[in-house]
Amino acid sequence: MADTSLRMLRLLSLLQTHRFWPGDELADRLDVSIRTLRRDIDRLRELGYPVRAQRGVDGGYQLIAGAALPPLVLEDEEAIALALGLQSAAHSAVSGIAESSVRALTKLVQVMPPRLRRRVDAVRAMTESTEEPVPERVPVIDPDALVVLAQACRDTERLEFDYLAADGKASARHVEPLRLVSARRRWYLICYDLDRHDWRSFRLDRLSHPRTTGARFRPRELPAADAATFLRSRIDNLPTPYRVEVLLHTGVDTARSVIGRWAELEPVAPDRCVMRMQVDQLEWPAHALGMVGADFTVRSPPELSALLTDWSERFARATGS
Repeated sequence: MADTSLRMLRLLSLLQTHRFWPGDELADRLDVSIRTLRRDIDRLRELGYPVRAQRGVDGGYQLIAGAALPPLVLEDEEAIALALGLQSAAHSAVSGIAESSVRALTKLVQVMPPRLRRRVDAVRAMTESTEEPVPERVPVIDPDALVVLAQACRDTERLEFDYLAADGKASARHVEPLRLVSARRRWYLICYDLDRHDWRSFRLDRLSHPRTTGARFRPRELPAADAATFLRSRIDNLPTPYRVEVLLHTGVDTARSVIGRWAELEPVAPDRCVMRMQVDQLEWPAHALGMVGADFTVRSPPELSALLTDWSERFARATGS
């Protein structure tokens, strides 16, 4: 019975590559007869795995998509990759994805054998992230809208949606979607705007009611190497209303360990450095300055000084000072 169970798991692992397996090759891999292979295939079907059989000289087997998700059999490397991917997804800006990722990761780790759990824990403990810190109030997006946009990009189908610009102006858009790009904890749609006759990038958190039109299109040539490069050029050229410069009374290494690469840090003394960043909202640099845990002097802009004054007064009232 133990040998049969191990063989069944091995068969399932091979079929889950979703390639077509000739019957002879699959039987050789498992070191069984064709008759035994057929019995094992029938057992998998009874367990809910939709295995399609092709008869004849070129006959074989292939696992196809079913109505429900049956249990998966993962190789060690696949399980580790999945666990680390779920850990990264736990910081997603997509609404509900973070919670779902944490639940899925908890279930996966619970059923991992001790040897794999130790390997995952070692990688997680010994890995440092190079992700840039971001404001806590990262806008979230609707996962259903994300799926609609992704499918439209895949199927080269024209889209319509409502969009709210940064200045609060609302508009209806008709586009040919190309790609979705995730950057700086925000999602963007790269597409050709049929009304403006030009390439555009739209933030998904400002986009609502996406709907396909049923009209297919031939993709146009993007004026960039790829969608990520196109978006990066657009973001880099956006005007930023605030240029922040602050003298931090701490060393540059200490500041970088907290702020990371989100800001430019210039050492001016062993225990002093200058922080510079360009932002469209001042709440994030104020939050970052509080996290550094050192004294500082605001050089610009005056709006940041006013914001910190307001915060300090409210904090003082909250503590009764």
